[in-house]
Amino acid sequence: MPQDWQPQQDELRDQPPEVPAQRGSGAPAAGTGLSLAARLEAILYLKGKPLSLTDLASIAAVERDEAELALITLMADYAHRDTALEIRQEGNTFSLQLRESLTDLVQNLLPVDLSTASLRTLATIALKKRILQSELVELRGSGAYDHIKELLAQNFIERRRQSEGRSYWLSLSEKFHRTFAVRPEQANPSALTRPGASTAQPNQAA
Repeated sequence: MPQDWQPQQDELRDQPPEVPAQRGSGAPAAGTGLSLAARLEAILYLKGKPLSLTDLASIAAVERDEAELALITLMADYAHRDTALEIRQEGNTFSLQLRESLTDLVQNLLPVDLSTASLRTLATIALKKRILQSELVELRGSGAYDHIKELLAQNFIERRRQSEGRSYWLSLSEKFHRTFAVRPEQANPSALTRPGASTAQPNQAA
């Protein structure tokens, strides 16, 4: 082949165009390793409140139709799981909740007088071990301010002003570790258990 050979424009135009891969509800998002359905599940868990389909699509940074398909997939998955949780639809909103049949069990497992929403906020703090109040509010919504007050009032968390910045650092208190029977280095949401338990068991309150 002559060294000065170059592909002709006609040859280049004959090449089929490269089609970008479509991202469906079951396909992992780039760089996350999680499907869109799994990401929506995480959003519902962290927010801890009913969200509209538009809200879910906005937070997940996808089109509304994509979010709807992924949510249908997630709801169908939960319907066939042997699990204490379910995706509950109320009007035009969706939330991740305990099945209604487990209401009595929840009351027995919740420590002291913590609400389910506050317990979930506490689990988020436990997951991070230390988190900025502003970041927690971003994850859990404005209702987190009330949860923080409740957790501070019952001495489950400690709050210290950020040395550089306007927010506060939130961390777990000694009472938290005593109540949930875990050592500080083990603190995470799956370690939440009722007072006095010798072995940490997952608390499924949603």
